[in-house]
Amino acid sequence: MIDFVGKKQWFFLISAIVIIVAIISLAVFKLQPGIDFTGGTSMTINFTPQVEQSEAVQFQSQLREEMTNLGHPEAIIQFRKESRDFFARMKFVSPEEVNELREQLEATFDRDVEISVPLEVSPTIAAKTAGNAGIAIIVAAAAMLLYIVWAFRRMPKPFRWGTCAIIALLHDVLIIVGIFSILGWLAGVEVDAMFITGLLAVVGYSINNTVVIFDRIREHRSKHISRDFAVTVNSSIVETLGRSLNTAFTTLFVLLALFLFGGATIHYFVLILLLGVIIGTYSSICISSQLLVVWEKGEWGQLFSWLPFVKRSA
Repeated sequence: MIDFVGKKQWFFLISAIVIIVAIISLAVFKLQPGIDFTGGTSMTINFTPQVEQSEAVQFQSQLREEMTNLGHPEAIIQFRKESRDFFARMKFVSPEEVNELREQLEATFDRDVEISVPLEVSPTIAAKTAGNAGIAIIVAAAAMLLYIVWAFRRMPKPFRWGTCAIIALLHDVLIIVGIFSILGWLAGVEVDAMFITGLLAVVGYSINNTVVIFDRIREHRSKHISRDFAVTVNSSIVETLGRSLNTAFTTLFVLLALFLFGGATIHYFVLILLLGVIIGTYSSICISSQLLVVWEKGEWGQLFSWLPFVKRSA
């Protein structure tokens, strides 16, 4: 039997290093906000003759590529099949730039182009959107904490179970945010509303994995398979390991296909999910359950046993 609990110091060390790097990256580089959070211009682009449904996907891809060539790589393009036109969002553009954009699109696509009166989303509204996104994550975490406390209410001190799950959840979110901070610095990757949607999806996936393991721990504890809580937890992790890995791999295969062959609009959203599945599986096996053992046995010093001065004092 693999001794996961016996190696918890190594798991804590790995997570500590990655989280420290993530925090430093966020402090130095921060996140690169997209137009959802900084404000911008939205407009409707109508081509004559209109784009047919059968050619919409290819035409949308060409339009996005052309927007990049015209200096708007951040532009978000969506085809609306009801009106057979395109909705575009980009950074702030002046009326003169809109006219230039229309002329260049007409020349490129050899069609008449009509651009609706651009609407501007102010930075104030965008800042409110960012604030609401943060509140959404906090509310989701709080709701999950209450759910886990209720679900494990028959266990001694159920609040510990919920707290350990939420700590693992925050561990996952912080690492992903740190990775996107580095990507923003290296490749100019911006975060938008889809980024928040991806984080919320990761939150749900991470909690689901953790609850599966916690449920097996509860089952084993009620059967009194061992007086040592660490043995109970380790047995539960080993028994659910196959289920956790199988779920992770099957999900990863689908996400990898979407990442490689999906459209550009969901590229980074899928990347968030890929990272979330990997990190969430790791944290549910190696972090949340191990924290539960540490808390149950009062071994908080082991969280920092990898530090040199702690080792000397042990």
